[in-house]
Amino acid sequence: MIDFYIKVKQQQAQNLPFVLYRKPNDIKLAGFFQNNDHLYFAENFEESGFVFAPFEGSQMILIPKKESVKWETLITSSADSTFSDFKESEDRQAKEHFEKLVQKGIDAIANGILKKVVLSRKEIVGLSGFDLVSIFEKLIQSYPTAFCYCWFHPKIGLWMGATPERLLKATNKKFSTMALAGTQKLEGTAEVIWEKKEMEEQQFVTDFIINNLKDLSSEVSVSSPYTIQAGTLAHIKTDIEGVIKENSSLKQIVSVLHPTPAVCGLPKDAAKAFILENEGYEREYYTGFLGELNKEGFNKEELKTDLYVNLRCMQIKMGAELAMTQAHLYMGCGITVDSIPEKEWRESVNKSATMKKILDLEQ
Repeated sequence: MIDFYIKVKQQQAQNLPFVLYRKPNDIKLAGFFQNNDHLYFAENFEESGFVFAPFEGSQMILIPKKESVKWETLITSSADSTFSDFKESEDRQAKEHFEKLVQKGIDAIANGILKKVVLSRKEIVGLSGFDLVSIFEKLIQSYPTAFCYCWFHPKIGLWMGATPERLLKATNKKFSTMALAGTQKLEGTAEVIWEKKEMEEQQFVTDFIINNLKDLSSEVSVSSPYTIQAGTLAHIKTDIEGVIKENSSLKQIVSVLHPTPAVCGLPKDAAKAFILENEGYEREYYTGFLGELNKEGFNKEELKTDLYVNLRCMQIKMGAELAMTQAHLYMGCGITVDSIPEKEWRESVNKSATMKKILDLEQ
């Protein structure tokens, strides 16, 4: 791993694009290191490389395989990746603003405009002595069941995250995806009990995916919902598998799935319009997607794509114009008619702690 991280520091020093990533429950760390600073884009999803796409807009950035060197290494376990007690200080102004936003969403649902909407907020914290490699090492050790990444392009910026949600996995024409919704903080070994609001939210997501994929796919199978763990949080998950029809494409499948109801809402277009009008900031790549595009499998004729939703993430901003390095943290909550603004604020605080623990921020 030492040589791998030396390569990372060299790439960073040359201000060249790269991405580091570790898949869920994997012991392998991979990296694409681009040999120039050009901005490439995934236009028809027939390209090969690593794609990084925003929540809104069509410019899906690609670190192309043919313009990069790919490195892989095995992860060595570190000493202690457990978390100490983490106490969040209350930002009353941010709390009041977010609760008003949530209430506006609840009102829109009650008035029949929406069935569900996912509302988010951004928090900016100052960092001293930021070291990319040590922070990323802590990220992959602390969240072994998540897709962990660090992505950089000099013309876009630096993003890091640990997401529990896969958007799509495909091998040639076969694909699998998931419906993920509901969040609660894990309390020791206590059994996770889901309320009606959370189960309904999960069903909204599942129904949307199945209904919107039916014209593009066949042989669709759906699992029963079950609980998964992501760090100190629990979510409800349903697995969905199928086959892409001959006259359909990977790009069409991704277009249907993104943004999912788990990060946007239902109906999709109305929820997205509500978000863009009311959140008051640009999500950029938060709730976008990222991952391997058309990677060759063991069989050279096999093309494998593995994409994840960009949740539990942060953007790192640094430069002469800033007094100190900043972390821009992003977190969101699924809002239904049964939502309670104060509880949604608390959920957003739990989610922000995911990245704050990695940054060792003292509250």
